[in-house]
Amino acid sequence: MDAEDDNTVIRPRAIPDADAAIPDDDTIIRERVPFADLAPIFEEVARRAGVNSAPFALVEPRPSSPIAAPLPAVEPARAQTPPVDDSSRTAPVYRFRVNNHEPIALDAPAILGRKPSAPRVTRGPLARLVRVPSPLREVSSTHLELRQQGASVIVTDLRSTNGTIITVPGFSAQKLLQGESVVVSAGTVVDIGDGNLVEILPVERVWATG
Repeated sequence: MDAEDDNTVIRPRAIPDADAAIPDDDTIIRERVPFADLAPIFEEVARRAGVNSAPFALVEPRPSSPIAAPLPAVEPARAQTPPVDDSSRTAPVYRFRVNNHEPIALDAPAILGRKPSAPRVTRGPLARLVRVPSPLREVSSTHLELRQQGASVIVTDLRSTNGTIITVPGFSAQKLLQGESVVVSAGTVVDIGDGNLVEILPVERVWATG
């Protein structure tokens, strides 16, 4: 090979001769030689230099980045569930009673009459139909609506034929106009005819349905 050429020479694996001269114009890349194969070379170089070869003893290096032991698995902290306040699951609901029968809760609107029917268009929960006796037919088929709205009870005459009379505690009796609504309190008595008296009872707490 011409010494003036600037080339890179790749030679096969071999143990180099200590006396061999390496040309100055070449760059030599050899395959990696195991540490055990290089030991005799260092010993020969030390012998020719007249020095002890002990300092040149080869020690297999440890890995520069040892594999760390896996970290123990840590279970993520669970969010604590706040205690349930049972009082938030209850709601104050008014009740009413017809002719001293069992109280009925106003957790849904109530429609009273001789043969009541629910309105075609409704908002919120379905109305509860309450049928009352009326031998003299003084009570209209669909006569009265009771509805709780917030902390109030609303009585509405559903355009009855013979009208509705209400008596609020501390006030004189009042007859509602057809289709009229009025806010009443507990203790109010509503007369819808034929001896049918509807009494508004105080609130009580019941389990919320939603």
